[in-house]
Amino acid sequence: MFTGNDALKKCPIPVRRIVYRDQETGKQYTFLTNHFKLAARTIADVYKARWQVELFFKWIKQNLKIKSFVGTSKNAVMTQIWIALCVYLLIAFIKFQSKIQISMQQIVRLLQLNLFEKRDLMALLRGDPPTNRHEYDNQPTLF
Repeated sequence: MFTGNDALKKCPIPVRRIVYRDQETGKQYTFLTNHFKLAARTIADVYKARWQVELFFKWIKQNLKIKSFVGTSKNAVMTQIWIALCVYLLIAFIKFQSKIQISMQQIVRLLQLNLFEKRDLMALLRGDPPTNRHEYDNQPTLF
């Protein structure tokens, strides 16, 4: 339990302090949790995984332009997260399949710039110039 003037008012529940030292970096981390049955290593692993989730949402906000959610219901938010996750996985798969050393952000930008162009995706990622063969069939001819 916290002690002090206002400590019990701010945190009235008992908490557990866990200190974890990362073997790879040598850094020491301190966590407060209300889980008393989990091992210290498990708590540290959960926080490490939580950071990956934070990075995922940061990437979504930066690259998929989800600044705020359209709906506020649980179903609406979950649907938007699932859609963003699907887009993320598709872009990661495109990056893997193309074997091109460009970032996922660059792939998103390329797709955004060529959204209404009828192009071969791998040729677009390689930077091949567009071919004249039937690329603009749906556009009127100007004389």
